[in-house]
Amino acid sequence: MTWTREPRTWLAIAGMLVLWASAFAGIRAGLRLTSAGLPGADGYGPGELALLRFGTASAALGLYALATRMRIPDRADLPRLGMAGFLGISVYHVALNFGELTVQSAAASLLISAAPVLTALLSSLFLKERLSMTGWTGILVAFAGVALISLSGGGKLRFTPGTLLILLSATVAAAFSILSKQHLRRHTAIEFTCYSIWAGTLPMLVFLPGLLRQARTAAPAATAAVLYLGLFPAALAYVLWNYALSRMPVSRLASFLYLSPVFAALIAWLWLGEVPAALTVIGGGIAILGVILVQTKGYAREKS
Repeated sequence: MTWTREPRTWLAIAGMLVLWASAFAGIRAGLRLTSAGLPGADGYGPGELALLRFGTASAALGLYALATRMRIPDRADLPRLGMAGFLGISVYHVALNFGELTVQSAAASLLISAAPVLTALLSSLFLKERLSMTGWTGILVAFAGVALISLSGGGKLRFTPGTLLILLSATVAAAFSILSKQHLRRHTAIEFTCYSIWAGTLPMLVFLPGLLRQARTAAPAATAAVLYLGLFPAALAYVLWNYALSRMPVSRLASFLYLSPVFAALIAWLWLGEVPAALTVIGGGIAILGVILVQTKGYAREKS
């Protein structure tokens, strides 16, 4: 089925990219990282931050579900919904938070950018979405652009044991995209967002004792940052992602993720006054070019 380029889909993609780009600053604010790269005494640990973030998202979505009397999923769907939530929410975010403690931000952003490549590979295997040679070229060009952005900070790419956690996050993100596409044939975008976030939050409850302790000493700014992460880059952004995913091929949508570092640099410039380096601008332009190739010439024949 050919996807329709309706304005609401484009708005959902733009909103999702802006919100997820803003999450990088929010996570750092919630962790209150020290100069040694460890969570500060007045911040949250990686696991505790993930639980507070998605506990907040779960509560907000729960209120929506009650207010709208949202239908409950069929019992037969529960194992697959549970797996989607565990991989895409629990494993992805906990592994990413812990991985970023020991992996430089430049290396982390480059590693996580493997997710759209893996998504394209899995979608060709399981969803029969065939990228053309130009489409694969576009993905590689976009990846090269992100690599330049990663190097623009001036530091060297140094990989640590946390590298494996970042690669795990990229892998489960790709798997989550495939599972999401399959579930969105049976559930609406907001239904699947609720189900997956609720399922993904439950395993994080192992961090509840630590969260209760840290909440007493956390700086108000750190708590506010995590609450923001829960309401917007978690609850709202996942609804927007699933809405767009229900209306276009998963590999096509995943290619837009290469624009996230571009949006992050733009937000830092407008919000924090951090003027992007020349290499960031060049890398951003290359990433945009790669995404344009995927969107315009990426498919010889589109399928959904």
